[in-house]
Amino acid sequence: MAKRDYYETLEVTRTADDGEIKKSYRRLAMRYHPDRNPDDANAENRFKEISEAYEVLSDPQKRQLYDHYGHAGVNGGGGGQSAGFGGGGFGDVFSDLFEQAFGGGVRGQDPGRGADLRYELELSLEEAALGKEVTIQIPSSATCEVCHGTGAKPGSAVEDCKTCGGRGQVRMVQGFFSVTRPCPQCSGSGKVIRDPCVSCHGHGRVRKNRDLQVKIPAGVDTGDRIRLSGEGEAGERGAPSGDLYIQVRVQPHALFERDGDDLHCAVPVSFTTMAMGGELEVPTLTGRAKVQIAPGTQSGTVFRLRGKGIKGVRSKLNGDLHCRVQVEVPVHLSARQKELLEEFGREGGDNTQHPQQESWWNKAKDFFDKMGL
Repeated sequence: MAKRDYYETLEVTRTADDGEIKKSYRRLAMRYHPDRNPDDANAENRFKEISEAYEVLSDPQKRQLYDHYGHAGVNGGGGGQSAGFGGGGFGDVFSDLFEQAFGGGVRGQDPGRGADLRYELELSLEEAALGKEVTIQIPSSATCEVCHGTGAKPGSAVEDCKTCGGRGQVRMVQGFFSVTRPCPQCSGSGKVIRDPCVSCHGHGRVRKNRDLQVKIPAGVDTGDRIRLSGEGEAGERGAPSGDLYIQVRVQPHALFERDGDDLHCAVPVSFTTMAMGGELEVPTLTGRAKVQIAPGTQSGTVFRLRGKGIKGVRSKLNGDLHCRVQVEVPVHLSARQKELLEEFGREGGDNTQHPQQESWWNKAKDFFDKMGL
């Protein structure tokens, strides 16, 4: 029986480039693979045809011979090799195909980069606003000082793994599959330690607490994260260290609440100061400031002090301080104080203005009218 044209077998034109040929092969191989079509002799034969065609057309020299002389130019298309998937990069493309069909192959890996570490740092509001240099203790692994991270006893050598030739990977053929896996002898490192270091037992790192000086920039806030490159776990056998991430959490403050770069505080003020006016001294993060209280100031009035807030790490200007004044009703009045307040009440009568009280009662009256009460 005459063989089918290889281009027809792979469903490509004679002008198809290498990428088109590879793409079509992978699509057809996925469709007709025997593992996906058990007990289907036609699928198995089709798969063999596809494999034979790809082996020839993926090789530039074989493809040129085939284009000039047909099947005779490649001695039947190299069918004798197709069962072993040799030549023309076939093993590589089929390894890729295996990864797509069955969830990805397992690749060898070099000794891993050290793990990243996370440290939660609590700061007072003042420390967060003004910045601070702190010393923190990090429990982590560090490069072994005895073997300098090699994992081998001083004076001994780290050898290339003979099983994988130092590559850290081995290729295994399983039926139709050619799969690359981490070398079982060296666990993918490509190296073998015959005489391990007695200090780190061949790992190249040891557990060790260390003190670290960290400069906290002014203006940080809860949720901000500071990354210190290379200050995490040491890598295994000389691999790069991980990073350290410092998570900032600002403690609640007794006087201030932070809102971005602004600060808010509630200031109790006496009834007489609110009624008659006066000067009020309020705290700021860096000192004190004075606020002028106008006569008749109502409870809940907010005074804005520009530039008395916080300059954030990403800000060009300081935020503001918002002081909310609240009337503090006196308690434990003396007899004379009670007498004076009673006299004030009798003297005021209906002539004393209470804007908020009058507004509230007007709204209440409208409500009663609507409800028919």
